[in-house]
Amino acid sequence: MSRPRMTVQTQAVLHALLADPNAELYGLEIAERTGLLPGTTYPILLRLQQAGWIDGRWEMIDPHDEQRPRRRYYKLTEDGAEAAKAALRNASVRLGSAVRRWGLIDGST
Repeated sequence: MSRPRMTVQTQAVLHALLADPNAELYGLEIAERTGLLPGTTYPILLRLQQAGWIDGRWEMIDPHDEQRPRRRYYKLTEDGAEAAKAALRNASVRLGSAVRRWGLIDGST
């Protein structure tokens, strides 16, 4: 399993997916939850899928009957959920270390 870059945007998508690791969310729903634009969200979802962290599936509807396009749903894989949690913990530790190193907070807070 490869490891995608842990940009702030990727972390936001992972947080949205980890809010309920067993839920399937469609792309625009993830974009809305993260505040990211779809043009940012979908490439992240593709990278996460290529890394094996999430699975994606098209819903089985007739767009004409539903009067809307089909949605692509995404869900964390079991291994992906564990990898995402570890990556977010690591990113948090790195951020905390950088903030202290840069003197943005003192060690007492």
